[in-house]
Amino acid sequence: MLTWLRERITLPRHLFDRRTARRDAAAGAVLGIESVPDGLASGLLAGVNPVAGLYGYLFGLAGGALFTGTATMAIQGTGAMAIIVADVDLDAYDDPVRALATLSILTGIVMIVAGALGLGRLLRFVSKSVMTGFISAVGISIVLGQLDNLTGYDSQGSNRVTAALDLLLHLRGVDLASLVVGLTTIAGILVLQRTRLGATGLVVAVAAGSALAAVLNALGSDTVALVADVADVAEVPGSLPLPVFPDLSATLDLLLPAAALAFVGMVQGAGVSAGFPNPGGTASPSRDFIGQGAGNIASGLFRGVPVGGSMSATSLVVGAGARNRFALLVAAAVMAAVIILFAGVVELVAMPALAGLLIVVGVSTVKPAKLLAVGKTGPVPLTVMLTTLVLTLLMPLQYAVLVGVGLSVLLFVIGQSSRLVTRRLVMGADNRVIETNPPTSLGEREVVVLQPYGPIFFATATALRSQMPDLTPASRRSVVILRLRGADDAGATLLEVLGTYVAGLADLGSRLVIVTDNERLVRQLQTDDTLGSAGSVYQGTAVIWEATREAYDDAVVWVAQDTDEEAGDRGWPSAGRTHRDPHEGDWPPDQMAL
Repeated sequence: MLTWLRERITLPRHLFDRRTARRDAAAGAVLGIESVPDGLASGLLAGVNPVAGLYGYLFGLAGGALFTGTATMAIQGTGAMAIIVADVDLDAYDDPVRALATLSILTGIVMIVAGALGLGRLLRFVSKSVMTGFISAVGISIVLGQLDNLTGYDSQGSNRVTAALDLLLHLRGVDLASLVVGLTTIAGILVLQRTRLGATGLVVAVAAGSALAAVLNALGSDTVALVADVADVAEVPGSLPLPVFPDLSATLDLLLPAAALAFVGMVQGAGVSAGFPNPGGTASPSRDFIGQGAGNIASGLFRGVPVGGSMSATSLVVGAGARNRFALLVAAAVMAAVIILFAGVVELVAMPALAGLLIVVGVSTVKPAKLLAVGKTGPVPLTVMLTTLVLTLLMPLQYAVLVGVGLSVLLFVIGQSSRLVTRRLVMGADNRVIETNPPTSLGEREVVVLQPYGPIFFATATALRSQMPDLTPASRRSVVILRLRGADDAGATLLEVLGTYVAGLADLGSRLVIVTDNERLVRQLQTDDTLGSAGSVYQGTAVIWEATREAYDDAVVWVAQDTDEEAGDRGWPSAGRTHRDPHEGDWPPDQMAL
């Protein structure tokens, strides 16, 4: 067990590369500076102390960099994860700080378990429709959730949509100074990001917006509301936080949102690892899960918000020249230096400026082209996408995530079941096999060979039955041969379908023959006695078509006889008998190839 864990949870061999150290250090400094306002905004979006966002970014970066498989993956807060945290209502707990720590640590544990078990492969079952609807709704939620901070109006509503409607109905309550600061910040970000400053332009824009807020506050009178800043909602200590022990009594309550956070973080992290692979193309989504888990545990222990693989932060640090995880450690060190040396400056950051930053992030998250692309694929994907989008806007995000996963599974099952197609194989005398549509009903003294194409499981079992010939009073002394290739497991539903069909054949004096290459399926049919006395199983080996032709030839001989009694030893072997003695009777052994 310990060896198994060591193979999956190990420190990377190279934390520092002398050849790229200078570029990594410069890129890390850029990310560290940019992460200060971004971290504050993440805490604000999560509905907790904005400083918790700073701590999450700092310790998430440091802890994640030590374990991720993708060398440049930046572990920081994401908009989707922050929205989930905001919906948890941590203020309802006796100690919100410890409750937040518990949530982050639980998220990390779930991620580490998922990585250790190699569950990264399960992410491919999340449909594009669900993720597009979910991410778009998150972007809209980010924008709606920051309208209060942008306008200085304290809106009322049960969710972000109703709160936004309340704001529209009370526009006179908007604080003009706060709105000017927020809009100035948004304009500054949009302009400066297109200059040489690039992503660091948002730092300059937030600083400019905060400076404008300070000027407006200085020029204002006692009758005019001041533009809020970080100092109004939290104190930024000039030191790093001490570890905090999690609130174990809140574990069960927070397990569901922790699982939702882990799922969202892992999905977004998988996108990061795919977009920024290591040199040589090596990637390990499961190893990245472990790295994200380590970042969350570090964040939680030091009072930070839950974190995950951040596409924007990774893009920024790679674009600035990072080639090694050393850049992420430098970024964490820069953030620590800012917190220690410039705590007073951080407290002056204006809340409308942070809201403006988040609104830009939220708008950029919504991709109209992707929404249209999903809509064009068909009514089912469009319905799933819109359902996910609406539910994400109207209900707590941790539950919306579960609904989205359920919709993905349902969409997968529906898609797989609709892929099953059954064809008839007409065996020619010249060894040719002609593929055609199966007959609608089974005739008298007829041999029908059927080949289903597609997955065989519970949802497709009834589809298979609907594609097999119907049984009528004329379906006497006939044989249906069902050729099942690649079926790993019959399942209770398929066994029931086959049992019902073979019972109908038996009432008409007809038979069902199963030809399969899977020993487990053979054992299931034998143990369950699904075929009874009116069926047989031919098990194949490596020679293609031999068992099918053998079953077909035997069936042709059998239907030509008047009765089994007249056939004597040439009567059909007992059901499920796949290993006959070749010297018993005139029948060949059933151990043949498909």
